[in-house]
Amino acid sequence: MGSEGPAPSVVTVHVTGFKKFHGVPDNPTETIAQKLIEYVEEKGLPKGMVLGSCNVLDTAGHGAVEPLYQTLQSAIFNKGSGFSNSGKIIWLHLGVNSGATQFAIESQAVNEATFRCPDEMGWKPQKVQIIPTDGEISKIRQTSLPVDKISAALKEKEYDVMKSDDAGRFVCNYVYYHSLWFAEQNGTISLFVHVPLFSIIDEKTQMQFVASLLEEEWRRLKRRSKREGPKKKVDNNPLSTNKPMHIH
Repeated sequence: MGSEGPAPSVVTVHVTGFKKFHGVPDNPTETIAQKLIEYVEEKGLPKGMVLGSCNVLDTAGHGAVEPLYQTLQSAIFNKGSGFSNSGKIIWLHLGVNSGATQFAIESQAVNEATFRCPDEMGWKPQKVQIIPTDGEISKIRQTSLPVDKISAALKEKEYDVMKSDDAGRFVCNYVYYHSLWFAEQNGTISLFVHVPLFSIIDEKTQMQFVASLLEEEWRRLKRRSKREGPKKKVDNNPLSTNKPMHIH
């Protein structure tokens, strides 16, 4: 890894994928999320990086976000009670783009839900704010990770990958926006990656890609760990029981 400076004491990664949805009966991200723990146990992760959880979400705005926040809050609680304050938490969200021919690392999400078809719970919002208290539908939130550099590094490893500035307006963008909001409030990191179908890029290559992506995220955190101290945790959750829900 070179002499890039000391790494955070521990980097915990939480991964999510999605279940089936309209037109995609077999979602590759469900398979990746289900098999990733076993895969990294066999292949290994960089020292100091651990895989905290892998969860598969319903491809539905309401159905995905509530369990997502349960996972997010649980990880923050565990960090506060068990991990060093200098540790980092990364949320890696995986979604499929059935028309894609390459991986796409998403740099941002937009505060707009405009579903092209009903989600798996029958919801089809049009120009709805994802978090109404966070601005208009034009509001953009960006990942704190250097997507350009990560994409370039993965290209050097011969993966067919691109940077994307458009995560769509469907459930992927919906989940990513919530995760980016939560990341800012709690000093964590969020990233979304769209993958193609296994018929385009096979399962083995996709598993290797996700492992390589995690390694590259680790390298980036090592490089900036000297410049970044621990951030104060903020208890500010749009799905808290004592606050109004922002999903409709």
